[in-house]
Amino acid sequence: MSKEKFEEALEKLEEIVRRMEAGEMSLEESLNAFEEGIKISRFCAKKLDEADRRVDLLLRQEGELVTKPFAGEESDSE
Repeated sequence: MSKEKFEEALEKLEEIVRRMEAGEMSLEESLNAFEEGIKISRFCAKKLDEADRRVDLLLRQEGELVTKPFAGEESDSE
């Protein structure tokens, strides 16, 4: 899974959730699906953390971290 893309992993996770919510799996199948879902969830969380660190690095200016709100976000002063 290390070479897998975030989007592909997220699609797999969504499919696992759909199958489990349908309630048509045996207990063993549900446990296996849950285990796979946990692994994929951890992979996605790791990828998001990596992306967050990259964004932080890109926003550093002269050794200081400069945060900027995304377009459409309201500031606290409004």
